[in-house]
Amino acid sequence: MKERIKLANPIVEMDGDEMTRILWAKIKERLLAPYIDLALEYYDLGIKHRDETDDAVTAEAARAIRRHKVGVKCATITPDANRVVEYGLKKAWASPNATIRGMLDGTVFRKPIIVSTIKPAVRSWVEPIVIGRHAYGDLYKAVDCVVDKPGKVELVYSPADGSGEVRLPVFEFRDDSGVVLGMHNTDRSIRSFALSCVRYALSERIELWFGAKDTISKRYHGRFREIFAEVVAAHAAEFAAAGISYRYLLIDDVISQMMRHRGGLLWACMNFDGDVFSDMVAAGFGSLGMMSSVLVSPDGCFEYEAAHGTVKQHYYDHMAGKPTSTNSVATIFAWAGAIRKRGELDGNPGAMEFANKLERAVLDTVESGFVTGDLLGLVDPPAKAKASTDEFIGAAAEKLERSL
Repeated sequence: MKERIKLANPIVEMDGDEMTRILWAKIKERLLAPYIDLALEYYDLGIKHRDETDDAVTAEAARAIRRHKVGVKCATITPDANRVVEYGLKKAWASPNATIRGMLDGTVFRKPIIVSTIKPAVRSWVEPIVIGRHAYGDLYKAVDCVVDKPGKVELVYSPADGSGEVRLPVFEFRDDSGVVLGMHNTDRSIRSFALSCVRYALSERIELWFGAKDTISKRYHGRFREIFAEVVAAHAAEFAAAGISYRYLLIDDVISQMMRHRGGLLWACMNFDGDVFSDMVAAGFGSLGMMSSVLVSPDGCFEYEAAHGTVKQHYYDHMAGKPTSTNSVATIFAWAGAIRKRGELDGNPGAMEFANKLERAVLDTVESGFVTGDLLGLVDPPAKAKASTDEFIGAAAEKLERSL
C-alpha cells in the first residue's frame, strides 16, 4: 500500500484499563497507524480519568458517538469496593458500558469470531449465533426485599393523575420467611430493542429469533412478544426482500432448537437471558476472547468493543515484568468493525477493504497454529507454540503487511 487510507469523518476512540489498555496501544502502533489515518476523537475512559472527571468523560464520549455515529471502546473497569480502595477512587462509579447504552438507547450484539481450527462444542454449529441482549430493566433494575416475619406483599400502582390505585396481591407470608422481587421495563425501551434487532438482522441478512415465556408471564413477557410482533410487521417488506424471517418461540423451545441448529441467526434475548446465553454461546464456539461486541442504537449509532474484560491478572503480571500471553483477537476485531462501519457510512471502500484484510490477517495467524495461551487447548491441529502478547500482534502485523 503506497499511501495511508484517509477517513472523511472521525471514529470516537475510548481508551480503557489494565491489560486491554496495553493491547490497545500496541494494536494502534503495529496494525493501524502505518496504514490508515483514523482521524480519531479521543476520550480516556480509564478508571483514574473517570474518577478525576467525576465520570463526566463517559457522558462526553457517548455524546460524541451520537454526533459521529461510530465509536470503538477498550475494556474498562466497573469498580467494586475493592477496586475503589485499589485505585483510590472517590466512589464506585457506574459501568461505562451501562452509561453509554443508556444514553444511546442501544442494544448489544455479540457475535463469535469463527476460525477453522477451533471446532464448536456443539457439533451442529457451523455459522455464528449472534446474541442481541436487551440491556435495560428486568432483574438489573429490580428491587428486592427479605421478609423475616408474617405479612402480606402487594404490588401497588398509583397513577400520577390520581385515578384509581391498583393493588395486586403477590404473596402472604404466614409461617415462613422469604424474599420478594419487583421488576419493570418500558414500552419505549422494548420497542428500541426490537427495532435495533430488526435493523441488525436486515443489515446482516440473517434470521431473527426472539424467545420469552409468555405462557407463564402473560403480561410482562407477553408485552415483549406484542411489541416485537408490531415492529417486525412494520418491516415485513424489508424482511421479504432480504429473504429472511422472524420467529417467536418459548425460551425453552429456543434452547432445544438452538442446540441442533447450524447457526447463522440473531437470537434476541431479554436482559437476564442475554447475560447468561451470551457466555454460553461464547464458550460453545470456543472462548470469550473470540467474541466481538457492538452496541447499536435505533437511530444508527455503532460502538464496537471486545466482549471480555480488562484481563486483570495479565496486567498484574505485566506490571511485575512477567511475560504475558493475552488474546488480542476481539480487540482487533473491534477496531476492524469500527473502521468498516466508518467506511460504509462514508462510502469509503478502501477503509472497508482494509478492515476485511485486518480481520483476515488475525484469523490466518490463529489458523496457522500461532495462538495465545487461552486458545492452546482449543485449536486442532495442536498449536505450534504459545505466542506472547507481543508475538501474536507482531505475527498478525506481518500477515497484514503482506496482504496489503
